[in-house]
Amino acid sequence: MRKLDQLRILIIEDDAKIATLLKTHIEKYGYAASAVVHFDRVMEEFREVQPHLVLLDVNLPNFDGFYWCRQIRALSTCPILFISARESEMDQVMALENGADDYITKPFHYDVVVAKIRSHLRRAYGSYSSKTEERTVEASGLMLYPERFLLTYDGESVELTQKESVLVEALMKKENRIVSRGRLLDLMWEDRHFIDDNTLNVYITRIRKKLKELGFDEPVETVRGAGYKLRLGGNEDS
Repeated sequence: MRKLDQLRILIIEDDAKIATLLKTHIEKYGYAASAVVHFDRVMEEFREVQPHLVLLDVNLPNFDGFYWCRQIRALSTCPILFISARESEMDQVMALENGADDYITKPFHYDVVVAKIRSHLRRAYGSYSSKTEERTVEASGLMLYPERFLLTYDGESVELTQKESVLVEALMKKENRIVSRGRLLDLMWEDRHFIDDNTLNVYITRIRKKLKELGFDEPVETVRGAGYKLRLGGNEDS
């Protein structure tokens, strides 16, 4: 099982003062923290550090955080937490659509940031890494590997983010049955107070696209006023 001092956090923040304060505060909790200095070689530094989690600002030199989020997602499924002074709903939606797992607005309390880091690391690594056998979830031939954030069907596979994996697992376990929006929100976020209602819609859209890549046509049904239902084929529960 990984120990805290083995978990690496990469900070992509061009405000040197904020980056230094984040690094100092994070390291107090036993994590290894690195801050990007050269913003023309973000991916090179990402590959060197191989972080378990990324803190990412939106406003950056050369390219914005949404761009770098997409680049990171092409290589890794590690949790990505945006930290930004931009508070608009559209910015938060764009962050999620580009692969982020959370969005923290500035100014923030550093203890809150660390709490979110701990939560995402625990969900992504902590509860799974202690198990000796890999856990799998299966529904109508669709196979989810939660420890690897990998979804496979008929020889094809797609990678998921940590929250996408939680969402897919909840739907697969209740195949052909309704899973309420409240239940999904509780599973995906420990604190729902700061989650916009549209956030879950964004994740459902992303899941539909990935299931479509595996050959499923309209597999996630929206049940108005109730929630969502995964329909992969076969007999429904009565």
